[in-house]
Amino acid sequence: MNVVTKELELGGKTMSFQFNKVARQADGSVLVRCGDTIVLVTVVASKEPIEGLDFLPLTVEVVEKMYAAGKIPGGFIKREGRPSDRSVLTARLIDRPVRPLFPEGFRNEIQIIATILSVDQLNSPDILALNGASIALAISDIPFQKTIAAVRVGRVDGRWVINPDSQELGYSELDLVVAGNIDSIIMVEAGAGGVDEKVILEALAEGHKAIKELIGFIEGVKSELGKAKREIPLAEVDPKIDDAIRKRKIEQDLAKALRGSDKLTREKAVADVKEKVMNELLNEFSEDKKDIKKVLKKIEKEVVRKMILNEKVRPDGRGLDEIRSISCEVGFLPRAHGSGLFTRGQTQALSVLTLGTISEVQRLDGLESEESKRFLHHYNFPPFSTGEIWRLMSPKRREIGHGALAEKALSSVIPDEAEFPYTIRIVSEVLESNGSSSMASICGSTLALMDAGVPISAPVAGIAMGLVKEDDNVAVLADIQGAEDALGDMDFKVAGTSMGITALQMDMKVGGVDINILKEALEQAKKGRLFILDKMQSIISEPREKLSKFAPRIITMKINVDKIRNVIGPGGKTIRGIVDETGAKIDIEDDGTIFISSIDSESGEKAQKIVELLVKEVKVGEVYMGTVTKTMNFGAFVEILPGKEGLVHISKLAKTRVPTVEDVVNVGDKILVKVVEVDKLGRTNLSAIDVEEGK
Repeated sequence: MNVVTKELELGGKTMSFQFNKVARQADGSVLVRCGDTIVLVTVVASKEPIEGLDFLPLTVEVVEKMYAAGKIPGGFIKREGRPSDRSVLTARLIDRPVRPLFPEGFRNEIQIIATILSVDQLNSPDILALNGASIALAISDIPFQKTIAAVRVGRVDGRWVINPDSQELGYSELDLVVAGNIDSIIMVEAGAGGVDEKVILEALAEGHKAIKELIGFIEGVKSELGKAKREIPLAEVDPKIDDAIRKRKIEQDLAKALRGSDKLTREKAVADVKEKVMNELLNEFSEDKKDIKKVLKKIEKEVVRKMILNEKVRPDGRGLDEIRSISCEVGFLPRAHGSGLFTRGQTQALSVLTLGTISEVQRLDGLESEESKRFLHHYNFPPFSTGEIWRLMSPKRREIGHGALAEKALSSVIPDEAEFPYTIRIVSEVLESNGSSSMASICGSTLALMDAGVPISAPVAGIAMGLVKEDDNVAVLADIQGAEDALGDMDFKVAGTSMGITALQMDMKVGGVDINILKEALEQAKKGRLFILDKMQSIISEPREKLSKFAPRIITMKINVDKIRNVIGPGGKTIRGIVDETGAKIDIEDDGTIFISSIDSESGEKAQKIVELLVKEVKVGEVYMGTVTKTMNFGAFVEILPGKEGLVHISKLAKTRVPTVEDVVNVGDKILVKVVEVDKLGRTNLSAIDVEEGK
């Protein structure tokens, strides 16, 4: 096979796609490059479907190789270990727009692997990996309904930038990733500093324009290099089962069972209707229990959607734009540095905040140029939150993704290190879940931040929007619950302050959505967000003035870089001595910034005074009470500041003649001296006589 390279210039940057050079036994493979960032993307589908599955067996893996950034893995075992959070988030970024576009009933196992081979710290590999997955699928023989593409959109000085590099992103108002097909938008992921809804809509429009150009390019490659799509049998329900169930006309029973404000009551009523039908049909279709369940689920979905579209009423009786009842509480945990309990309907999140020292930042051992971060948001979703049982393990991809979304939503309101020199960690524990627990965790975490006294620039709230669409009949839903998420067409999460959006995440379960629908969803989301913020601020309107008595106190100092060695001392002896004496913790930055942390202010202030003495400059004319450290036949050495000694010549010890130094002073004696000279070599000369004479 001949090696083929195709190039496309987009947003002033050139992306190249190379085919038939590596990984040629995969069903589809491509090397994607921008600058010196290179990603190998491969797709493989099994030859036969997996029997008995009722879902699409798609897995997406993003493999980070440390050699890509010229690094050796940290830790004892110098080999790549578990995926980093960044690789998990990139895998989710690929999975979300790709998954809805396989044919319904596709049960062959599919694996997409994006291997990051080279990173230039300028061009992000995530967009390359997503487009690589699309083009690898396009040229493979795997059935795939519509070609997709993705771009990152930034806005620098009012100018739109497509696929901005890391330097441009540093100046951008937002970081928005959008994926779509030729007709519509499928997936959105964004972080922003509080931008207006109009800016987001403009960004989506700019992004979709670039997506169309990319898709045209991919279609051209597909027509030249693509394989014929293989015939794959799709899993289908036996029509006899479908007919047998529909003849029983259970729609009315399901509609009645689906109405009710309580999730558990609704689920029990729906389960009773389904169980009755199941028992009636098992004698005739004993081998097809899964198909019976599938048809019943399909009819339930039809009933819910008709209820919403035709009656404009949701299963729990709410109107389309109505938000469930909300309650907020702060100070829920007595020893935590800050805590917030947020409850919306049957979704509840407890966010717990801990303040730490700067040395407790998270060290990042990955391909990023960033080495650490001081604001962390972690999200946990235990099984009891939905009344289920499963094994407790390390965080799943969903938990990592939801935690990252909340972190993104709150990052723009967190004070910088100079204003608030703490490491901040928030853990959101989902205690109940019936829709949008990630948005509840954002609200709970805002409460925890204000309860802890973190001076955030503005409170942040989040809301999840849904969509039900049948042809031109469209219903946009505010504050969706679990059933509406599962049976609807869109999950659109929006977080922000009263001034603008700080984070956005949208996933489609159908082919896509146009800008007009997104505009309506954003307008409703803003109303809902302001409503939720009002409820939160009725409990706590601004950050507390004082930190918790259990939180560390941090004093910040700035010293000359040349004085750092005075504080550290030989082999760290001096700084260890300060820590042992005061109980405070001391962190020193390379620029001379010193952070002194302690549980009580007294020990911190004591450590600060010691450091000040260590770095204090000796000035001619000042008087000190010093300690004699050594006597010689020509004079005595006196320590006037920690680590700083001067010489009192024997002639300057007293007004009269002194036979020996020891006749006047001995080692350990306290003596009042005056600095009379600091010579060109930095030596300090002292006098006891000048002090006595008041000269």
